[in-house]
Amino acid sequence: MITVPDMLNAHILIVDDQEANVLLLCELLRHAGYQHVSSTMDPTAVVKLHAQRRYDLILLDLQMPVMDGFAVMQQLLATEPSGYLPVLVLTAQPNHKLRALQAGARDFISKPFDLVEVETRIRNMLELRLLYQRLEQHNVLLEQTVAQRTAELRESEARFKSFTELSSDWYWEQDADGRFTNMCGPVLEMLDLMLGEDGVTVVAKPGLSWEAEQRKELDRLIAGREPFIDFIYHRTQVNGERQYLQVSGEPRFDEAGRFIGYRGIGIDITERHAGSQ
Repeated sequence: MITVPDMLNAHILIVDDQEANVLLLCELLRHAGYQHVSSTMDPTAVVKLHAQRRYDLILLDLQMPVMDGFAVMQQLLATEPSGYLPVLVLTAQPNHKLRALQAGARDFISKPFDLVEVETRIRNMLELRLLYQRLEQHNVLLEQTVAQRTAELRESEARFKSFTELSSDWYWEQDADGRFTNMCGPVLEMLDLMLGEDGVTVVAKPGLSWEAEQRKELDRLIAGREPFIDFIYHRTQVNGERQYLQVSGEPRFDEAGRFIGYRGIGIDITERHAGSQ
């Protein structure tokens, strides 16, 4: 929320080649309580002054010798990356108002001055300008927060991957369509899979067989996008011996809650299983 003290603390520049107008506006603003009011009668100095002070509001006369207000706005636009001009134009020409707004001015004050109108338009203009600045600051802070959280997430993912690779025989990641996007260790071999003829597609590997009920249960968990921890299954190898494997996996979701795949780890526990018999 923009408060009255916020607006009274704003930096304002008055630009007019008529000294009487400058004195009138300065007196009006100071009487209203504005603390930082500057002025110049030289339109060629406006861009340099604004670069030094970054005014919250510029009251700009349109009809001045050497350089008119339209030329001043054109120069200001070249220095404003955002394209926002904090300019309120002063004009006695009705046909200049639309042209000034099209050139980038935010509002206008008609000459001769109506003091109530001047105060009202300046107050409204400053409130909008300060709100715009707050929004810019919020967006910068938001971008910094997102960048920080992204870096933390990547660091966490790297730690998780490093830990799982050290504590398992294999690690894998799949996308939402079941395609393997990252593998470490003999993933395909342990899952009875192999690459197809195109070198990309994954197909079932012949010669090995899962226990049917175990495979059915694992398929159910994956189809339901459920996590599974220490799921043990066995398969019969070509020589008739059983091999016992233990896998854990979890579904992955993006920030919007959309499913984006699975990741998991596995380990061969054949020797451990034999020792427990």
